[in-house]
Amino acid sequence: MGHRIRSQKRGRGTIKYRTSNKYKTSIHYAKDNYGLEGVVLDIKHDSSRTCPIIKVRFENDIEEYLLAPEGIKVGDKILFGKEGKISVGKITTLSDIPEGTFIHNIENSPGDGGKLVRSAGTFATIVSHDAKKTVVQLPSKVMKTFNSNCKATVGIVAGGGRHEKPFVKAGKRYNLLKGRPVIYPRVSATAMNVVDHPFGGGGHDHAGRPTTVSRSTPPGRKVGQIAAKRTGRRR
Repeated sequence: MGHRIRSQKRGRGTIKYRTSNKYKTSIHYAKDNYGLEGVVLDIKHDSSRTCPIIKVRFENDIEEYLLAPEGIKVGDKILFGKEGKISVGKITTLSDIPEGTFIHNIENSPGDGGKLVRSAGTFATIVSHDAKKTVVQLPSKVMKTFNSNCKATVGIVAGGGRHEKPFVKAGKRYNLLKGRPVIYPRVSATAMNVVDHPFGGGGHDHAGRPTTVSRSTPPGRKVGQIAAKRTGRRR
């Protein structure tokens, strides 16, 4: 009998593996607003995100949604590439941001609208500037080199204290994750029945077989450490 593993079920795309909520809006840097000043109209909650979002109206009367930086409030000014002092919420190129400044929503390549460091409470740090490159330390402590023309927002993403309050009840966490394409509760493979996963069965929490599999393993068995370069403890 074949195994009905989780990855195969997810690939079918049934309603169980789809979110019931959608993002309120896409968050990106609009090119039409470059060089303008905006004002924060409202701070909103987005059930599909970990951080709040802000509604900003720019001088050309275009309204956009952006990730809310820590400390922002209704009525504050947002500078988008406009000359002026570095303040929380300002959006500008990496070359214009001093070393040691906290930033978020960083473009991976110039003009892509912002791809990195967008989760609540996260921030990256400007480490150094070169002729056309900027070195940034990401939240993972990894040093990444960006094109200096990539844009970013000054400040830390709001909502950083969300982990400090415990859920207390399983239903609270269930309702939170219901708005995202995440299965809750997540069952360990070794706790499943043998027909549900290659690591299941046996009446004990042990895979009972090697967990490293080949890249060419058929779908019903392709679970665990797929094409691992090495295993065991690092010395």
